[in-house]
Amino acid sequence: MDYALLGDGRCAALVSGSASIDWLCWPRFDSAPWFGALLDSARGGAWRVTPTRPATVERTYIPLTNVLETRLRTASGEAVVVDAMTIASEETKRDELVADHELLRIIRCDAGEVELEVVVDPRPDFGQARVRIEDARALGIRWHAGTTLVTLRAEVPLQLDDAGAVRATLRLHAGESVAFSLVFDADAPAIVPVLGEAARARIDRSIAWWRAWIGRARYDGPHRDQVLRGALALKLLAYAPSGAIVAAPTTSLPERDGGDLNWDYRYCWLRDASFTARVFLELGYVEDAEQFCGWLLHTTRLTRPELRVLYDVYGNEPGVEHAVPGLAGYHGSTPVRVGNAAFAQRQIDMYGEVVDAVAQVIRITGEPDRETRHLLRDFGEYVADRWHLPDSGIWEPRGPLHRHTHSRVACWVVFDRLLDLSARRLLPEIDTARFSAIRDAIRSDIEHHAFDPARGCYVGDLDTAELDASVLLMSYYGFHDAASPRMRSTYAAVERALGAGRGLFYRYDESRRAGEGAFWICSYWAVEHLARGGSSLAAARRLFAEAGAYANDVGLMAEEVEPASGAQLGNFPQAYTHVGLVSAALSLEARARRETAERRAQPRAEVRP
Repeated sequence: MDYALLGDGRCAALVSGSASIDWLCWPRFDSAPWFGALLDSARGGAWRVTPTRPATVERTYIPLTNVLETRLRTASGEAVVVDAMTIASEETKRDELVADHELLRIIRCDAGEVELEVVVDPRPDFGQARVRIEDARALGIRWHAGTTLVTLRAEVPLQLDDAGAVRATLRLHAGESVAFSLVFDADAPAIVPVLGEAARARIDRSIAWWRAWIGRARYDGPHRDQVLRGALALKLLAYAPSGAIVAAPTTSLPERDGGDLNWDYRYCWLRDASFTARVFLELGYVEDAEQFCGWLLHTTRLTRPELRVLYDVYGNEPGVEHAVPGLAGYHGSTPVRVGNAAFAQRQIDMYGEVVDAVAQVIRITGEPDRETRHLLRDFGEYVADRWHLPDSGIWEPRGPLHRHTHSRVACWVVFDRLLDLSARRLLPEIDTARFSAIRDAIRSDIEHHAFDPARGCYVGDLDTAELDASVLLMSYYGFHDAASPRMRSTYAAVERALGAGRGLFYRYDESRRAGEGAFWICSYWAVEHLARGGSSLAAARRLFAEAGAYANDVGLMAEEVEPASGAQLGNFPQAYTHVGLVSAALSLEARARRETAERRAQPRAEVRP
């Protein structure tokens, strides 16, 4: 994927390697796209900036930010496109009127002379929405779709063509720049941001905001650039008004190029979001993790203690899954889907991830409130009656339910964490004797029925004995020591059967047979296992470097990797993959600190004269 991601904590845009904005859903992640060329170049619409002469392109995020710079070099000169979804502080909002949603592009010439064509072509909902276009002159070009309004203003004359696209030709000399502002408003009248120096100040404020946020990250290890980029990407997937964290900002990017494994990931999966919250916490972002926990409490009020697999950013059910007819799809991969039917599945493992994330927050913040304590107790009671049931599991296949090992381990996590909180006097409401007995019963079931003595490894499914990379999470959760004989032999079996070479792993046997890509986070689970004692620190670091080599030029990662070509597959960027990278890097650093401390603690040999 040659895309970079922009965002403002409410929605996201994808910018191609040629400075074209090909994806933008407004006003939130799961809204219909205003630019959708990512999935259909003819019907989707885009915002293109194109040199009129051949050009080479380089791009990078401005250091420690989510503000993008794309540098276009031609024979006659050099231009830079600076892209940001602007962010305003509360102080700024008090001082001036600012739009809630602004996509700001500033094009400047750094050397010589450059001529560029700018085309802004919104196609709301792939051209299916009824749009009224208005040239409001000084107030900009306006696209009205129902009650919503999108306004474009620029520091150059704009021409509206018969197809409803806006065009401008720029001829810039060194030192000159032009600002374009695209603003979304749910209802007219709209706020029209000031251009000129005020627009450049909004870029500067956005840069300052991102640097202030990332500057609080608690990590200074050897993989700092990757970790901070991963954290910045994850922050872009958090919906600031509620605390929900989406799995990815896109829909229908295929897991198999040209195939039909195309799903809508613009929702909050409790499992993925819980992993993300834990990573935020480990990096020192306690308030981000707390915000997710607060969203969880609010979201589950109507169904607790039963959880749904996924929710929209306000905690509602996503729309019914359906295919959008007539779209070309990414690289011809159809159908293009909206909504996700996994909502209704039974995935018992997510209770473990949710309880683990909430427990981690409580250990840092102190005594939980009454509602949180009751919620955790109710989760325990719910899982106590259901841990033995088959489910769809972590990979949510659309077929028969099975008794997945990972789901059983996650159920063990529920009781292990609740009992730990009780021992710390933070959760007095639970029946410790009952929960302790259930925890022991789950462990016994896993030890006796999920371990295959003939192969010397844990299998992923008690019904079919298929191998599954998710068993490597046993050491992550503390179910097994990574250095134990069973875990070492399990890793060896997983590597033999699911290893795809060059640091990649398939997620389970059937995905390998079906020709899917390697599932990227599995590489980082393997790194975690090695870093936690499954092998040497050097081996873990080598695998980490191999897995990270598939990231794109701005450090972003999709869901999967095609092993033969190294191409990224699946929705992009994927929260899960960046969570895996950050968590693995933190485990590597913890192992390095531990080994350093152990070496320093060893008595020095006596030197005789």
